[in-house]
Amino acid sequence: MSAAPLVGYSSSGSEDESEDGMRTRPGDGSHRRGQSPLPRQRFPVPDSVLNMFPGTEEGPEDDSTKHGGRVRTFPHERGNWATHVYVPYEAKEEFLDLLDVLLPHAQTYVPRLVRMKVFHLSLSQSVVLRHHWILPFVQALKARMTSFHRFFFTANQVKIYTNQEKTRTFIGLEVTSGHAQFLDLVSEVDRVMEEFNLTTFYQAIVDGFEDAEVLLRVHTEQVRCKSGNKFFSMPLK
Repeated sequence: MSAAPLVGYSSSGSEDESEDGMRTRPGDGSHRRGQSPLPRQRFPVPDSVLNMFPGTEEGPEDDSTKHGGRVRTFPHERGNWATHVYVPYEAKEEFLDLLDVLLPHAQTYVPRLVRMKVFHLSLSQSVVLRHHWILPFVQALKARMTSFHRFFFTANQVKIYTNQEKTRTFIGLEVTSGHAQFLDLVSEVDRVMEEFNLTTFYQAIVDGFEDAEVLLRVHTEQVRCKSGNKFFSMPLK
């Protein structure tokens, strides 16, 4: 049983019906039985158009000499932002004098050691955060930091640290007085990390360094979060 057509066409002088019931129109690209179709001419695509859609996306150049010797620990991917929570430290004269003493001595063992330009106390390790999670992540951090008051801490013992991937070693000062307050800050940051299924902090002391005659006393006033090229400040009460 054949189905009735939805639309009926009347014959005209400009249409020809083929043997199988198909109708053709002049210029519609079809052809009659026994006739060869006209060849179609294809024009080449300009190079300017082809180059608009490269097959692979090239990430930024990963040159550790341009980043203080840091080596990327995870591959670059568009939309992923390296994120780190820390307490900033503005270096004072006594701290810079200490570096002038320590660095030449340490370079006799590790010649590639370099002097950093900015200093901080880490409250987290570097983690990967998707761009659309940056603001919710920072808001969660701010909510956790609201109950903390400003405090003083001291650091008087030189230590050698390394990151978990064993790609970077650095010399730091271990916090003594104020240690409990920092542990409380790390604990709250860890809770935020867990909310976003990110890795919590780790203890990365690998060896002791000879004791130095130094006493560094610092007033902690804020916590910062760096995500990619964005900085967020969370002042303490």
